[in-house]
Amino acid sequence: MNGPFACRLPRTHRIEVATSDARLAEIAPAWAALWQRAGGLVFQHPDWISAWWRTTPHQDRRSLRIGLVWSDERLEGVIALATFRRSGIRVLEWAAKDHCDYGDVLLAPDCDPQILPQLWQRILDDGGFDLVYLNRLLPDSRIQALLGPAAPRSGTILQPNHRSEISYRVAGTWQRGAQWFESQSKKARQNYRRGNKFMEEGGALRFRLMEAHEAREPVLERVAALKRLWLAKHGRVSDLFDEGSPALAALISVLAGLGLLRIFVLERENEIIAISINFEQHGTMMAFVTTYDPAFERASPGMVLMMDYIQWSLDRGLTTIDFLCGGEDFKRRFATHSVTLSSVMGGRSLRGRLAILADRARHAAKSWRSGKPAKEAELAEE
Repeated sequence: MNGPFACRLPRTHRIEVATSDARLAEIAPAWAALWQRAGGLVFQHPDWISAWWRTTPHQDRRSLRIGLVWSDERLEGVIALATFRRSGIRVLEWAAKDHCDYGDVLLAPDCDPQILPQLWQRILDDGGFDLVYLNRLLPDSRIQALLGPAAPRSGTILQPNHRSEISYRVAGTWQRGAQWFESQSKKARQNYRRGNKFMEEGGALRFRLMEAHEAREPVLERVAALKRLWLAKHGRVSDLFDEGSPALAALISVLAGLGLLRIFVLERENEIIAISINFEQHGTMMAFVTTYDPAFERASPGMVLMMDYIQWSLDRGLTTIDFLCGGEDFKRRFATHSVTLSSVMGGRSLRGRLAILADRARHAAKSWRSGKPAKEAELAEE
């Protein structure tokens, strides 16, 4: 159902749940205006969601659920969701979930506090899913309000889930990048210099920010090829880097169109050794995709590039470098602090509630197995 639905909201407010491609395109201008007023991250921009929807594989197993709150013709709130069928279970999750490092609702700064629970209740009433799973929630995310007293009293009850992820950041009082570099350990500084020296043996090494007018296609093809090598080596998959997939280019075009894109490269004689596709928002440099040529692994080109763009960012007055979602060791090495991203889950149908019980049982069993050797060792010592 795509039409507006009358609801007990203040004044002239109305609620809608958009489910079609056509409606997604129609609401994009109002959504973009709300995004600007609310200071949203790119992950909540309509162009980001549209780019994902156009390029996502297995679209026949997905459906849009874009919750909207209108005040006359002005959009006041958006919660961009989609369903996905997994093993016979219809899961309601963030739209573009796999390409959104931070998920949240988008609300106008002066919106009524009752908007979110009533919008959520409408999504529950419309149905079409068995369970809800919303992840990568920052501690101050607005969606957390649905866990407290403001949560709807009927329907799906969202509860904290055991899954969590880490986001590492660099932030401090350095005035220049050189100050940050000198604050690093002696070993880190030596490794950086050794890496540069090793890579320079075959030609002049250059770190640079790509110009906006440069062709991105060859660089994105290089990124995807290198990421496929890394994924295969580590037994992982990501449709973002599948050969021939338009997804990466579509998302990067959104960043470029919004003026947020920052692509840093390490080159030797015009050969790209390492690449970091970043974007800049709210005084923060955010690292979206980073990769390097494994032929130069001995020189740690990824580490060298990170240290270069951290210094570049600080030199330009940015206050934070955010490595986004993922607790990889190379991020932790430079981080000054970390943020835990939480998740919530709720069952709407009997099938969904049974799936949640099974998930909890598996988690409990895994926790018990992982803790058993330690307990046995304690008993042995006694």
